Amino acid sequence: MIWQIIFFLSIFFIGHSYILYPVILQLLAKNKKQNALTYSITDSNLPYVTVVFAAYNEEKVIAQKIESTLNTNYPLEKIRIFIGSDSSTDQTNKIISLIEKEYHQLKLKVFQSRTGKAGIINQLVEETQTEIIILTDANVIFTENTILNLVKHFKNNEIVIVGGQIVNSHFNEHGISFQEESYISRENRIKYQEGLIWGSMAGAFGGCYAIRKNWYSPVPPRFFMDDFYITMNVFEKGGKAILEPTALCYEDVSNKLSEEFRRKVRISIGNFQNLYRYKGLVFSNKKGVAFSFISHKILRWFGPFFLILIFFSNILVYHSSVFFQITMYFQLLLMVTPLIDTLLLTIKVNINLLRFITHFYSMNLALLIGFIKYLKGVKSNIWQPTQRFQ
Repeated sequence: MIWQIIFFLSIFFIGHSYILYPVILQLLAKNKKQNALTYSITDSNLPYVTVVFAAYNEEKVIAQKIESTLNTNYPLEKIRIFIGSDSSTDQTNKIISLIEKEYHQLKLKVFQSRTGKAGIINQLVEETQTEIIILTDANVIFTENTILNLVKHFKNNEIVIVGGQIVNSHFNEHGISFQEESYISRENRIKYQEGLIWGSMAGAFGGCYAIRKNWYSPVPPRFFMDDFYITMNVFEKGGKAILEPTALCYEDVSNKLSEEFRRKVRISIGNFQNLYRYKGLVFSNKKGVAFSFISHKILRWFGPFFLILIFFSNILVYHSSVFFQITMYFQLLLMVTPLIDTLLLTIKVNINLLRFITHFYSMNLALLIGFIKYLKGVKSNIWQPTQRFQ
């Protein structure tokens, strides 16, 4: 009986995070409205903003990134761009320096040795002097409305973080870009609804979000997932975080499973670092924070352990009923699906349903490996950027 309970509970926890929780959010958000206390483009008191990001060997995208930031309807005299080059060895520094001569808003700081994104952002933010900071990535491209639609919500003093909505800019049916876009779109919707209902968007997307400088918390050394750390620190202090769907920006997301797997392992390490740091928020009395943290994040991070429990408990109750025999064969079928998918790809056969299953199991394996690496201890958070234009 106990193994049957473990079997069904494990299924419930996975089902709650991926299916039930989004349904609950959909129902709760039905009659909610986005924050209406906002700046307009005609307001004379629009705050000064600094766009901050780290770059390592981003010669393929850096010019487009800067151009998209400057091509904005937000007053240029109120914008600063501060870039930290993490000991880039390609043409990144040269490209930025050339643009820097033309635009006084732009400032480059070159780090002579590899420092890591969090370390660079910490130093850049400390040197900024504007009320609002937009943290972003070198490969995330803004639209002309991105900055305004992020910043407008800061007229409401309760709001501390505003996340942008990232959209995939390229698709390739023979890779995982469609699956990644589906995942990102779903995450955008969930985070928007969390912000709408409680002001507790469970982690801003690091690719694009704005924060009040006086709420920024320096990320500890060797920490991954700086965006989640910063967001949870805001909740710990009683602030609100929302997502603004009209603050659109575009990213060329992963198409190679191997590249995304490597990135997800890194993210997983950061997940468990943050879980240990913010475990107290599981018992938070701030409306929605604990529920969204558990439902959206913690249960998902423990997904690989639930999958293992489902499989082994199913083995132990296999002979108790036909139902458990069917579920056992169904699990085995799901587990061999990634192999089938890989074999079909070699002959140019693409089946999206199989790729979704491959993506799900691969990302859970990445979570498991990340957890093991976390237990071993993190010696460095210096990163290698995902391949561009896959």
